[in-house]
Amino acid sequence: MIFVDTGALLGRYLIGDQYHQAALDLWEKVRRRGEHCITSNFILDETATLLARRSSYRFAAAKARIIYSSELFQIFRPGMVEELEALELFEKYADQEVSFTDCISFVLMRKENVHRAFTFDAHFERVGFRLWA
Repeated sequence: MIFVDTGALLGRYLIGDQYHQAALDLWEKVRRRGEHCITSNFILDETATLLARRSSYRFAAAKARIIYSSELFQIFRPGMVEELEALELFEKYADQEVSFTDCISFVLMRKENVHRAFTFDAHFERVGFRLWA
């Protein structure tokens, strides 16, 4: 199981993204291996917003619909307990300027016993997760 972060989705959908080719190559690897992917509604929020700003709202909505309807993804929605745990991490990693969304991701990954992240964000590796490569 792989946790999919915003960067993996932006890289996949935005041709001009610095990670576009790497993301495409890794998505092909996900497909070939039949990997199960999880993400969160926080990641999808962040992805849709950034896709809209870098492309168009219509494009972002179309890509979000693809993700929501995909059998490849399981989308987790944290509750109050997970959000409060994420706040603890947010304070703990303040010196590294880790986003709250990343902290939510860390909490969900630990809760679901997921060790690999499809991301281009080094924060995941710094807190003990392996990067999907």
